[in-house]
Amino acid sequence: MTKRHVHVIGAGLAGLSTALQLSLSGEKVTVYEAAPFAGGRCRSFLDRDLGCRIDNGNHLVLSGNVAVRDYLFLTNALDTMGGGGKPIFPFIDLSTNERWAITMNKGAIPWWILNKKRRVPGTKILDYLSAARVMLASETDTLAGLIDRHNPLYNRFWEPLIIGALNTEPEIASARLLRNVLSQSFGAGGESCIPLIPKVGLSESFVTPCLSVLRQHDTEVKYYHRLRSMLWEGDCVRELDFNGTVIEIAPTDWVVLALPAWFMREMLPEVPTPTEFRSIINAHFRVDVPDMESAFTGVVGGYSEWVFVRNGLASVTISCAERHKSIPVRDMAALVWKEVALLLNLDPAELPQHRIFLEKYATLAATPEQNIRRPASYTGWKNVALAGEWTDTGLPSTIEGALRSGIKAAQVVMRWGDK
Repeated sequence: MTKRHVHVIGAGLAGLSTALQLSLSGEKVTVYEAAPFAGGRCRSFLDRDLGCRIDNGNHLVLSGNVAVRDYLFLTNALDTMGGGGKPIFPFIDLSTNERWAITMNKGAIPWWILNKKRRVPGTKILDYLSAARVMLASETDTLAGLIDRHNPLYNRFWEPLIIGALNTEPEIASARLLRNVLSQSFGAGGESCIPLIPKVGLSESFVTPCLSVLRQHDTEVKYYHRLRSMLWEGDCVRELDFNGTVIEIAPTDWVVLALPAWFMREMLPEVPTPTEFRSIINAHFRVDVPDMESAFTGVVGGYSEWVFVRNGLASVTISCAERHKSIPVRDMAALVWKEVALLLNLDPAELPQHRIFLEKYATLAATPEQNIRRPASYTGWKNVALAGEWTDTGLPSTIEGALRSGIKAAQVVMRWGDK
C-alpha cells in the first residue's frame, strides 16, 4: 500500500509545528514555502547595516505556554532558551523614572499580592480583584467594561499586558482572549510565568532545530514555492500549482494550508477569516552595555512597551502601532531611543546605529468581532486542514497560538486521514 503524502503549505511556525507532529508520527511530509527561508514572522536574519543578526520581532513566551515547551522539547531546543529562571517582571515608568518589579511566588496562590514590595507601586490588594472579572468574561465582552482605567493598576499592569499580549487597543480588545492568556500565565501562578527568551535568536530556537529534526525524518522543505492555485474536484484538492510547478494530490493525500489570513482570503474566499489586523514596530539599537539580568523591561508612559537587551542590542517592541500612525516610522527611532537611553543610563542625544521597521499585518485584531471569524482547523473538506495563529486556537496571535494550530491541523490529518 502506497504511503499517503501530506503537503504542508507554509513554513512559518504553524507549518513547522504541523510538519513536526506529522513527521514524528511517521507520516510522509513535504513543506512548501514561498520565501527563501523558514520561520515567517518569527525568525532571525543578518542585518548588514548593524553588522549582526537580529530578530524580526520580539516575542516573550512563558513557561506556562505548553505548546511552546513541547515544541522546544521535541526539537531538542530547550537549552537554547534563557530568561532568568524566575517569575519576575521589571518595569520603568518614564514619567517618574520609577522602577519596580512584579515578583511572583511560584505557587498557584498569589501570595505576592499581599507584599507591598512585590506588587505594582501605588496599588492595593483589592485592586487585583479586577482579574476575577476578566476570568469570568463572556465571548462578547471587551476589556473596556471590566477594568477600571483610572486605577494605578491599569496603567502599570493591565495596559502593558493587554497591548503586549493582544496587540489591540484595550478599549475594544476581547476579554475572553485575555482570559485565556491569563489562564496559562498569571492565573496559573508563578511557576507558569517564568520568561523564556532565546539566548541567541528566534531562528536558533524555533526554526533551525525544527528543520534539523524534519531532515532526520526525511521531510523536505521546498523554498521559492509560492502557491498560486488549487484544482478542486468536489470537496477534495487534486492539484497544487506553485508558479507552474504542478503537484498532483493522490486520493489518500492531505493538504495543510498554513498560510497568512490575508492570503487565505484570496485563495479560499468562502472560508471565514479575520478581516482586521494590527501592526507592530520593532526597533533595534547597537549598545555597549551588559545584558539585563532578566533580559527585558516593561515600559510605562512611553512609545515602547518592552525593551530587550542582549548580545549588544537593545530591541524595542511598539505594539498596536496604529496608535502612533501620525508619526512616520523613520521618525520613531529618535523618540524611542530617548526612552531606551533613560532605561540604560545612556546619552539620549547620541542616536546609535539602529534599524526600525513596521510589520503591517503582524497580528489579527483581537476583538470579539474578529475572534468569531476564526475558522477551525477542520474545514469539512475531505483532504484539507488549516493552520495558523489566526485560526480558532482560543488565543490571540502568539507563538503559542501558532504552534497550537499546527498540533490541531496534524490531529485532523491523523484522525480523518483514513476515513
